[in-house]
Amino acid sequence: MRHVVRSGPAAALTLTLALLLLAGCSTSPASPGRWQPRPGAAWQWQLSGRVDTSVLVPVYDIDGFENGADVVKRLHADGRKVICYINVGASEDFRSDRKAFPASVTGRSDGWDGEQWLDVRRLDVLRPIMAKRMDMCRSKGFDAVEPDNLDAYANKSGFPLTAAQQLAYNRMIADLAHDRGLAVGLKNDVDQIPQLVGDFDFAVNEQCAEYDECAALTPFVTARKAVFHVEYNLPTRKFCPTAKRLGLDSMVKRLSLDAWRRPC
Repeated sequence: MRHVVRSGPAAALTLTLALLLLAGCSTSPASPGRWQPRPGAAWQWQLSGRVDTSVLVPVYDIDGFENGADVVKRLHADGRKVICYINVGASEDFRSDRKAFPASVTGRSDGWDGEQWLDVRRLDVLRPIMAKRMDMCRSKGFDAVEPDNLDAYANKSGFPLTAAQQLAYNRMIADLAHDRGLAVGLKNDVDQIPQLVGDFDFAVNEQCAEYDECAALTPFVTARKAVFHVEYNLPTRKFCPTAKRLGLDSMVKRLSLDAWRRPC
């Protein structure tokens, strides 16, 4: 449901409380600790274009570089929790911190223009860069982080990466987020879910239905951690019954990740 019309402060308060409950959040202002999204929280994922803040869902996932604290504040005012998208597995030549990545840690293209896989063995180089990106998310008021490209070892990155090295890097990313009071999601990396479910607060998955991998996300749901799932090429009738049975929070999006969405 989109473009909801609210009238008066009472209606606004009711919406805020409803969204907090849907997001798996306590409504008490004194609730300690970081956000813990639970299964059953509808979400919006928009990484391109001006963010449409009118979508009636309790969770938004938006680009951390492209959106300022004002957008986060506006979403918070309507009761939303907000996830900060950053790329932690590939360099991006269009980001403001692009010069921080030395050539020695950049490898092959990850398939997107201007992006190159990172050598995740180099924790000494990448940790301070990613710490600054996490600081940016925290300073803008985000509740959580979606760190993209956490599966370089399973791709043709240009580096001889191992599963163990990827696990070490992914845990470092989770620790950086947690040190700042931010929840953090495991993006894809389906094969390492059993080892990483305890380190991450939720999961973000692309196309598990298309590739017949959705059951692999069960450890997150069993641990009462949300799985935010999107498909690009399948109609809802093809995957929503299974997604609902598994407890995934699913929708169809265009690959451009603009404001359009079709939820289950």
